[in-house]
Amino acid sequence: MANKYSKTKLEKFKKAISDKMGAVSEDIESIKEGIGNASNKQGGVTPDSIFSVHMADAGTDSHEQEKNFMLMNRESDYFKNLNIALERIEEGSFGVCKICGNLIPEERMMEVPNATKCVQCKEKEKLGLA
Repeated sequence: MANKYSKTKLEKFKKAISDKMGAVSEDIESIKEGIGNASNKQGGVTPDSIFSVHMADAGTDSHEQEKNFMLMNRESDYFKNLNIALERIEEGSFGVCKICGNLIPEERMMEVPNATKCVQCKEKEKLGLA
């Protein structure tokens, strides 16, 4: 098995990663807008009117905002990992398992471009065998 992908395949991966990064950027922006809108909704609340807001509504708003922050952090981390995948393409280590050194299958790299381990090594790692 070869230890590197061809230049044409690497270009294919680069394009797929760039497309995913664009989609993630759009997701992050829409989440930011949602967070901004939720903050503005409570911006007009005065200390006198705070008691007119039902506690359950305030709790739901708080939960939604927390969820949005969690999603934004998750998407930001994914974006960083995609960026690291692009760096691995440039340095020539993209698609090579960090543990066994074999080439990770193309199908896996298209679906999970930030993967650094083949499925077998990842499973062993999760089970504590590696």
